[in-house]
Amino acid sequence: MANDDPAFPVGHFTKVHGGTLNLHYHEFGQPSPDKPSLLFMHGSGPGASGYSNFRHNWPTMVDAGYHALVVDYMGFGLSDKPADFAYTNPVQVGILNEFLETKGVSKVVPIGNSLGGYLSMQLALTHPDKVVKLILMAPGGVEDVALWIRDSVGLTAMAAAVAGGVPFDRQNFRELLKLIVKDERHLTDRVIDERLPIAQAQPKEVWTTQEFTPISHRLGELKLPVLGFWGYHDQFLPVRHAMIMQEQIADCRMILSNRAGHWFMIEEPDLFNAACLQFLEE
Repeated sequence: MANDDPAFPVGHFTKVHGGTLNLHYHEFGQPSPDKPSLLFMHGSGPGASGYSNFRHNWPTMVDAGYHALVVDYMGFGLSDKPADFAYTNPVQVGILNEFLETKGVSKVVPIGNSLGGYLSMQLALTHPDKVVKLILMAPGGVEDVALWIRDSVGLTAMAAAVAGGVPFDRQNFRELLKLIVKDERHLTDRVIDERLPIAQAQPKEVWTTQEFTPISHRLGELKLPVLGFWGYHDQFLPVRHAMIMQEQIADCRMILSNRAGHWFMIEEPDLFNAACLQFLEE
């Protein structure tokens, strides 16, 4: 996907999935033998990308000497978006691991929001030798969807928007994104400009072929340190999932804020960045 907007710069592309697809990513800093690489993993909302989700965060980590990889999954950002592709989570995890192998990354800390948090946990469960810590913001998959989906205003609205087939424009797209944040002032024109063209280019299969197999029964298998964040006003994933994670994961600290919704890293960037650095340096 072409993108000439200097506010959303094109990064790098690499071939994945048997050389059939182009994965887009940004890379900042240099690998260090003393520090793990950081893999920033965005959510699943229409128009999502690693760059847009985390541009307030990786500069702080890179300034502290960390190597950052900010990736777009298949179907998101500037990565390929074929309609004849099954965007299942096991496939996405396999592609992410293939990407890490291509980059020569042997130790990584995934930093994942929503779908990115779910994929981060799956990556840690699938490749425990590679993932040394986890940083998660309102990750999916913590509890069976049937137990909470009817109370999720955000996901219900997003599913209706995708299923309805009405093309996104600035007005209806902004209305949908209002559910992601507590304070609408975070929905700047730049945020809309970064995300709307991507949303307009995404085929419905990006969402209709996703699957969220609950991993609540496997949370206890996560034997690594976990730092979690949750916005008290999250309208997508219930904040009680933070308590489930604390009950099930042996080494898990959780930071809650009533100043944030689903985009903790965007709504509380200073708190998020400082807590991440402290956690990474321990």
